[in-house]
This record gives sequence, structure tokens and C-alpha cells, in this order.
Amino acid sequence: MLLSIAIVILPMSAAVSAPTTEKKIVTDEYHGVKVVDAYRWLEESGSPLVKAWTDAQNQYSRAWLDARPDHADIQAQLTEFYAKITPSHSGIVSRPGQLFALKFQPPKQQRLLVTMASADDLASEKIVLDPNEIEPKGQVAMDWFVPSPDGKLIAVCLSEHGSEDGTLHFYNTDTGKHLPDRIPRVQYPTGGGSAAWTPDGAAVYYTRYPHPGEKPEADLNFFQQIYFHKLGTPASADEYSAGRDFPRIAEIHLEASDDGHWIHARVANGDGGEFAHYLRKTDVGGEWRQITRHEDGVKEVAFSHDGSSLVLRSVKDAPRGKVLRLPIGGALGDAEVLVPESEAVIEGITPTAHGIFVSDLIGGPSRIRLFDLHGKNEREVPLPVASGAGQLIVVNDRILFPETSFVAPTAWMIYDPIAGTLKKTAIFNTSPVDFSDIEAAREFAVSKDGTQVPVNILRRKGTKLDGSNPTLLYAYGGYGHSMRPNFNFQQRLWFDRGGVYVVANIRGGGEFGEAWHLAGNLTNKQNVFDDFAACAQHLIKRGYTRSDKLAVEGGSNGGLLMGAFLTQHPALARAVVAHVGIYDMLRVELDPNGAFNVTEFGTVQDPAQFRTLQAYSPFHNVVDGIPYPAVFFLAGETDGRVNPAHSRRMTARLQSATSSDHPILARFSSASGHGMGTALSERIAQQADVFAFLFDQLGMSAK
Repeated sequence: MLLSIAIVILPMSAAVSAPTTEKKIVTDEYHGVKVVDAYRWLEESGSPLVKAWTDAQNQYSRAWLDARPDHADIQAQLTEFYAKITPSHSGIVSRPGQLFALKFQPPKQQRLLVTMASADDLASEKIVLDPNEIEPKGQVAMDWFVPSPDGKLIAVCLSEHGSEDGTLHFYNTDTGKHLPDRIPRVQYPTGGGSAAWTPDGAAVYYTRYPHPGEKPEADLNFFQQIYFHKLGTPASADEYSAGRDFPRIAEIHLEASDDGHWIHARVANGDGGEFAHYLRKTDVGGEWRQITRHEDGVKEVAFSHDGSSLVLRSVKDAPRGKVLRLPIGGALGDAEVLVPESEAVIEGITPTAHGIFVSDLIGGPSRIRLFDLHGKNEREVPLPVASGAGQLIVVNDRILFPETSFVAPTAWMIYDPIAGTLKKTAIFNTSPVDFSDIEAAREFAVSKDGTQVPVNILRRKGTKLDGSNPTLLYAYGGYGHSMRPNFNFQQRLWFDRGGVYVVANIRGGGEFGEAWHLAGNLTNKQNVFDDFAACAQHLIKRGYTRSDKLAVEGGSNGGLLMGAFLTQHPALARAVVAHVGIYDMLRVELDPNGAFNVTEFGTVQDPAQFRTLQAYSPFHNVVDGIPYPAVFFLAGETDGRVNPAHSRRMTARLQSATSSDHPILARFSSASGHGMGTALSERIAQQADVFAFLFDQLGMSAK
């Protein structure tokens, strides 16, 4: 039954409170359970009514935020911070005699693609591609890049307006010349995209989504496959290579061996953490061979330095991970164990000519171990205590990697296994602000079922535990994604107003291995929300804060966490900030991205999973008349990962239901998507709004 109740959206100039949203009742039925929805019409993204509603909400929120007395000062401070930071480098890739990197250099809106001779020779740096010259407002971004084996050419995926809907382009490294080849539909969230070169640099294998007419419209952002493109030929002539038998929600990542003679495809079954792996020679006439299946528990495959074998990271009967070696022509049953499971979580493997580096995670902080080619003679790379190490890059048998902590910015380090030395390179970040008065403490909260959950607490030295400190608690809790130590200079504004900042390592992540992940997905998802609530309660019990001085924040899957937290514990925190979140767990799988999440969240088609989803779905657990905390929803109109309709409908539902006078605000950005590729100016504007909201709600003023 469809019942329309006409409630007018008031213009901002006449509205004292939030705009009122029209209700149009729709009833669905799942396994005999009827579910009522009054805001289904807000899913119609292109309709004039939805645009008018979005404009009214933006106007209301903009007026509220701009009326905060320190909003302009906050934005000016953030802009000043960014003006003072040194350029930073990320995504480094090594090729013979040079490194490729993405360079972030404010006030430029987007990252540059540069090369340099080494990590200690910044004077050799040269720009290959500057997207800011393509579009000066920062609306063109690089999704990813892959240099050819000799480094003379580079394949770059470009997308616009934060959409991650990417086209593959090619550039000459020395001259920056843009080659005529263009390959559309290589990248789309969340399946992503990738490419791998042939040994001669004359062609690429690449991921490709169906073109219009090849599949029904509903399937155009699914069924990712692998195609082959020879430079200088039209994309329309490209050859199909593999993928017709892959899952509808396949997410493919391609990687070539060091010599370019082999290519590996990792095929994820959606976002739940299951992978199959395929291998082929790049020679003409080569055929793909499947080497692992989803049920085999192999998370990662790397080529040995000489290409004679594969090194595998497996969680089969080893939830914290083990390392295997498989002859390149062998079957999985032929694999031998090189590094057995231990107390640490193995999250990465990096073979070199003389050994195998293993990247570990110990509940959040990182550890790096080195083994010989037989998995023997273990030794540890001397990292600082409680630091986080990023991806390892092999450079002349040494390893280059970024290292950071909660209180120190990222520095690229290089380790020489022969000399046993670790040193800081010339690539390092400096902070525009001083963090010498900040310390990081690690404590453990006790969740509802007795599980010990780590909380990392950043505070000013000498902070009194008298319950008076404004505190911001952040977490994610999904997909096996781990919250490792990370430095954020913007937090200086938080500390200067007496704030405490906390990062929780809750279940659903990978901090303690695959078992920690699986304890927080599918029908176990409630554990994630219980863990987060326990962390909030821990901070109150320990005297860091109290409920009216506590705020929580999360994004994407962490946005779902915020929605579940505020509906399950509406009195536990004063303010909630939710970025690009998922709030309707009964309809999320109908979105293109949502289908990829079924392997992580479950499906309403399964009765048991439906009951779990309905029990915690934030949108369906909002109750009329409850005094909800202040909430700030942020979403991007071009978001291909999470439909912004989730934020629209959750905003309307909360504004209608709450009995408190705390604001329910929403910010819908037409200049961003899920966050990737967002221009610097928009990022600063979003963060200024978040701080203004939180400072107001927690009564924080500059000291």
C-alpha cells in the first residue's frame, strides 16, 4: 500500500528547526515480516523532489554550521596547517633505476605523479603527470598507476568528481606525453580495477566492465573481466582474456612477475575476504590456470624473485596466517610451509633475491621479520615501538617502506638486510604543528562477551582522569581492515581544546587475524557494535570523559557502526559524526556496490541473515520519541561505493523521530564521492564543518 502524506519542505529562511520531510509509506515483506518505510522516495537520486530536499538540508546545515562563532577560524587554521606541511609521497613503485610515486603538494588540489632516481635523491624528482593541469579545481584524480617493466611508459587510471569511474590512459615517462590510447570502463567502485604490462612494454592486460549493450543495464557495474590491449590499436579491437566464469561480484587485481613473463590475477568474491588466484604466461597463446579457490584460504600470492615459484599467505587452518611456497607449475597440494602460524598476524609477504620479508600485525602496531629463502634464520627489522609500517617495496634487494606512529609523521625507511641497517630516507613528512606534548596509551576494554578490545588513547601529557575531557572515539570494524598507528596533524585543533582522541581495534577488523574478522561479520556483526559500546563505556569508567563530553566518529562501514551505536545506545554519547555510511541493511544489497558486500554483511534472502540484519539495521531501529544525540551525516553525491540515499533517508528518519533539541545535520557534497580523489579544498571544508559541529556540541573552546 502506498500512502502519501503531504508535508512541505520549508525554505531555510522560514525554518527554525530542520526541514520537515514528506512521508510516503511503503511496506515490504521479508520471510513473513512486514517492514514499513516512509522515506523510500529519497532513493530517487535524479528526481527534482530529491534535489529540492537535498538543497533544503544543505541550506539548513550550512546556516547552522556557519553560525558557529569559530567556524571561520577553524577553516583558516586547517588551511594554514596544509600550507606549512612538506610534500608527501605515497604509492611508491620501483623500476630499474627509478622510483614512481604519488606526490601530495598543497595547495595543489590533487596528487602529482613523479619519478626520482632514489629515495635519497629528491633533486632528481620529475613530474610525469599533474592532474591539476587537466582540471584546476581538482575534479580529475588518479585512481592508480602501473609503470611498464622498463619504466619508460606508465598506465594511469583517471576519474572525475571523486566517482572512481575510471578510464585508462598512457604516458611517456621521460616527456610526460599523453599517448592516444584510451580504454574506458577499467575501474568502478568497489570492484576497482588494475592493469599489468607485458615484458616488452608494448601491451597490457587490464580489468574491464561490460560496455552498454553487452549486459543488461543492471549488470553494467558487475561481471568484471580481463582484456588485452596492444598499444597503438583501438580499444574496440581489444581481446577478451579471462573472467566469463568469475562471480558476478568479482573484484580482480592483476600483477606481473619481476621479469614480466608471468601474470597473476587475484579474484575476490566480493568484499568478504575470499579469494581465488589464477596464473598465466604473458606469451602469445598462454592460458590461464586456476591455482587456488575461494575455500582454500589463500589471501595473497607473490612471485619469487626469480619467477620459479610462488609465495602464498594462507589462513587455512591458521587464522593468523602462514607462508607457503609453491613451484610455479605445481598444484596447491604441493605447497610447503615456509613460515608457520605464530602469535602475530601475518598480513603481507615480500620475496627478494635472498630472503622473504613478512609483515606482521600485533593487535594494531606493526612488526617486520626476515627469513631466508627456506623460511629459516628469522630476524626482526628494528622498528620503533608501537609504530605502523606500510607496504614493503623491493629496491635492489633492500626494502623501502613507510613508517609512522600516532605522534610522529610518516617517514620512508630503507632496510639493508646484508648490513642489518635501518635508516630514514630523504622522503619524509614534517608536521606543521608540535606533538611533543601528546602521548599514546594502549588500554583494553571488556566487551559484552568478555572479549578484550584494544583502545589507543591519544592525550596531552598530564591529562587528569576526572571525567571532564572532551573525547572523540573512532573505529571501523569490518572487512578485516586493521586500524594501525597513523599520524594526523589536524588533531592538533582537538588537543588544543582539551580533547582526548581514541582509536579502537574492534572485531570485524584484522588486528588479531581472520578469526577477529569473522567474529564481526555476517551473523556475528553485533559483536562489532558491542565492542564499540564497551570502548565508550571504558573511557567513561576510567575517568577520561562522561557521556555528555563523548563524541564518536566513523566512515563507510564505520558509518554503519555509527548508525548502530546511536540507535542501540542513544544516551551514551553526546555527538555522532558519520561519513558516507550504510544505514538500511535490508536494501543495501540492491545497490551496485551493496551486492559486493553480501559476503561481508549477508543477504535478506537468507532467513537467519535477514533476522540479524533487521535487528541492527540503523534505519529500521530508529524509534519515535527517543532523545537522540546530535548527529552529523556527510555524504558524496558521486559516491559509487555507498549510495548517498542511505544518508538522505537516515537523516529524514532521525529528524522526524528525535525528541531532543540536539541538531540532526546532513552535508551532501556534489564535489566528492566516497572520499577517494576528493579535492584538497573540499577536504578542508568538510573537516572544518566536522570540528565546528563537535566543538559546539562538546562545549570546546580554544585554550
